[in-house]
Amino acid sequence: MTETTHPPIGLIAGGGQFPLLFAEAARARGHRVIAVAHSNETDPRLDQLADELIWVKLGQLGKIIRHFHKHLVTEAAFAGTITKTRIFHDILPDWKGLTLWNKIDIRLDDSILRAIADVLAEEGIEIIASTRFLGHLLFPEGILSKKRPSNSQMADIRFGWRIARGIGRLDIGQCVVVRERSILAVEAIEGTDAAILRGGRLAGSGAVVVKLRKPGQDFRFDLPATGVGTINTMVEVKGEVLAVEAGQSLLFDREDMIAAADKAGIVVVGLRCNGDELPNTPPARI
Repeated sequence: MTETTHPPIGLIAGGGQFPLLFAEAARARGHRVIAVAHSNETDPRLDQLADELIWVKLGQLGKIIRHFHKHLVTEAAFAGTITKTRIFHDILPDWKGLTLWNKIDIRLDDSILRAIADVLAEEGIEIIASTRFLGHLLFPEGILSKKRPSNSQMADIRFGWRIARGIGRLDIGQCVVVRERSILAVEAIEGTDAAILRGGRLAGSGAVVVKLRKPGQDFRFDLPATGVGTINTMVEVKGEVLAVEAGQSLLFDREDMIAAADKAGIVVVGLRCNGDELPNTPPARI
């Protein structure tokens, strides 16, 4: 599909729109996209955007390596989500994948992805940051919504920020739901939307959602992401605030997301601070 002198880029695609955006951006910069799509996860439209594509089951690492070698791929990116609970019921590893799986003692997100990246590196395939071509999708700093956070909501954000940092260090999750300095939900294997629904129902209304990148998290793997779907989930449980770490998270469908938040009266804010610092009240709407 793409005629270019640039080296091909491998794409290991999960679900959602991120793999589609990555493929479009890579091809726009003159790269052939050699894609691997996961059954029951990846959007079939990726087939129209990739120059070469194969479908795999979760765990078929050997098949991925052979595909990349066949098309001379030396750099590849992970993009998109994999439903984590599928490791219990919808995995069909090949010999390479099974060998690796049996070597992983701690089966947390970063541990699994780093182990896969190490095997790929041994095969001459380096994993690159998924944001290489998509830096403009990083969550900006400042208030995005018309509504500003109140002093009480900022206190909840700071409380939730501290908790989210803690669970991130343990590689448990990236999101917490709080209200009035009480922890309502901590994201684990179920994912952000399920955590918001669980915590928001406990809150009744007024939930504050805080989503951060894990401390030391590799930019090549599993970056936090939010979009209009996040807002829709918050609307369902009458959530009031979404606070996201600026520059360390992806933002999809920005205009639609902000419009949905403004319609529902939800505060959306990007905050930035170093290490264990807690965020200050953010600047005016950007």
